[in-house]
Amino acid sequence: MQDTRLELPPERKAVRPRPVRRIVTGENAAGRSVFVSDGPTPNHTTDPGSPPAQVVWVTGAAKAEGPDPAPAGHPFGFHSPGGSLLRVVDFPPDEQYDQSKLARFLDEQGVRDGSDARHFWFHKTPSLDYAIVLEGEIYALMDEGETLMRAGDILIQRATNHSWSNRSGKPCRMVFVLLDLEQPSRTCGD
Repeated sequence: MQDTRLELPPERKAVRPRPVRRIVTGENAAGRSVFVSDGPTPNHTTDPGSPPAQVVWVTGAAKAEGPDPAPAGHPFGFHSPGGSLLRVVDFPPDEQYDQSKLARFLDEQGVRDGSDARHFWFHKTPSLDYAIVLEGEIYALMDEGETLMRAGDILIQRATNHSWSNRSGKPCRMVFVLLDLEQPSRTCGD
């Protein structure tokens, strides 16, 4: 049996995420539906300071060339211009972050809140995000207010400044569906 555990750098060994099983469908030559692949998601992020993540599928400008839009080793930003990005993230507890490395990562992505944000994860992307807690719990923070999310809760993040704070002492697994927005809508009445 193949060992599918992810090898993490020393600073990220505290969170050892389970591989995400990716099952992809398609059609055969006769137009019949078939399973094209079934196995661990090949794309894992290894960015210093960021939480472990697995990009499951991508459409739009960020997808890789070839038959697999999210192969092992292909780098991804926070979203895919003109498309979608499906990512599973394992957030460690807040106290396990190297905040300077996370700030550098967010700066490299061009998404970090440059003001005096009240939490180190504040960032903003031009995307509509469906954020779903699979396991554990995490606080979703806005500029004004916060709410505790638990397994099964879904947040609709509409291109707003936001942060994630894991105060539980245990990892929190979330899935994100990020949809590119050409003209973000941030008002409450939309």
